[in-house]
Amino acid sequence: MFDLLIINGIYPNFRTKQMEQSNIAVKDGKITYIGEEQPAAKEVLDVKGDIVSPGFIDIHMHEEDFLGEGKEYVIANMMLQMGVTTAVGGNCGVQHQPISTFRQMIEELGGSPINYLMLAGYNEFRGQLGIGHREHATQEQMTALREKMKQELADGAYGISFGIEYDPGITYEEMAFAVKASDDSNHLMAAHYRADCIEDIASVEEMVRLSSEIPQKFQISHLSSCSAICKMKESLACINAAMEKNPKLNYDTYPYHAFSTTIGSEVFADGCLEAWKKDYDSILLTDEPYKNIYCTEELFKKVRKEYPEMLAVAFVMNEEEIAAAIANPNGMVASDAIINHGNGHPRAAGTFPRVLGKYVREDQVLPMIDALRKMTLEPAKRLDLAEKGRIEIGCDADLTIFNPDTIIDRADFTSLNKPEGIDYVLIGGQVAAKDCEIINGRLGKFIPYQG
Repeated sequence: MFDLLIINGIYPNFRTKQMEQSNIAVKDGKITYIGEEQPAAKEVLDVKGDIVSPGFIDIHMHEEDFLGEGKEYVIANMMLQMGVTTAVGGNCGVQHQPISTFRQMIEELGGSPINYLMLAGYNEFRGQLGIGHREHATQEQMTALREKMKQELADGAYGISFGIEYDPGITYEEMAFAVKASDDSNHLMAAHYRADCIEDIASVEEMVRLSSEIPQKFQISHLSSCSAICKMKESLACINAAMEKNPKLNYDTYPYHAFSTTIGSEVFADGCLEAWKKDYDSILLTDEPYKNIYCTEELFKKVRKEYPEMLAVAFVMNEEEIAAAIANPNGMVASDAIINHGNGHPRAAGTFPRVLGKYVREDQVLPMIDALRKMTLEPAKRLDLAEKGRIEIGCDADLTIFNPDTIIDRADFTSLNKPEGIDYVLIGGQVAAKDCEIINGRLGKFIPYQG
């Protein structure tokens, strides 16, 4: 007898490239039956025409800051409520705590709302060595950093991430040296670009070059915030051509026309507004004492000086270019979710429902099965998660069940509301969330790199 039988659902069959109706049975956390019959099960779930998708896999987000904000889940809860069952933290060179500490925290808390993977955030360790944002590392420092990366990889990191824009002193040679911490071609290297593509696509070309000269997989982070400023067409052409030669290259993107990062970072250095052709009122602050207030010149300068870690949202990207990055045959959907004190950009609470509701159903920029492939199969393959990201016999029963007619994000730039239209989220065959409310927030675990 099966543990659970899901009937009257439609699922993405990535082998046939079709949405197909079928019943799906689960036993011991695995998918064990797919077909038209209704075999005996302890529990039967009639989803009445909903889509039964593999759980969404967010290949680019920013994990909890347990050391800075306490031992509780905030962003992982938002992930689960919007259908994410597995996520990768440690992106953009940002890592809030060592891998060993993060693993320990999850164990102490009795599990996690989602399955967590981590990258080693290179910039974090660069800062710990006292290297200034615009300073070049010495050979001695580069060697010490590479040893730090080796330790994080040994502790279970899936690869290394760089935030080049955050530390402009990082040279191409420094990154090429750092990635030699690994000789495993399946490790994932990821980078937040050197500069957005206002004038040209040199930042994209730098990452394409690095990807071609290292053995590991390479991920261009959040292409939307890099190139959706009048350079998306050129960037996609460059990446698509490079991927034909080097399939270890890819990118991720999120479905919003505004980015978010800390107000004190190099992103908001002198000249940024002139480059974006925007004024101070295009920048929204997200935390107290200036939560939901748009900047003036005076406030912008004050907050950069007095509250440098406050998150800000900058409305500088073009919607049609966001759609182009999502619709492109290559690429993956990811949230780039980052939260401070429970506040931040709506992508943390709405990315995946927004793609399915706005870009698939309303705007029809890509078919449902392609959107789901970009949220599940492609990131699973990228991360060598052979038993996730697809609905096949023997795969993990991490499932997101949603109504394609109603799914939509409800988070906005002033309030991180839950989405609508997600009926169930299962992790390991057990219900983790129902109707966007968390039922069991400890079914996930830390997944170390296995090699």
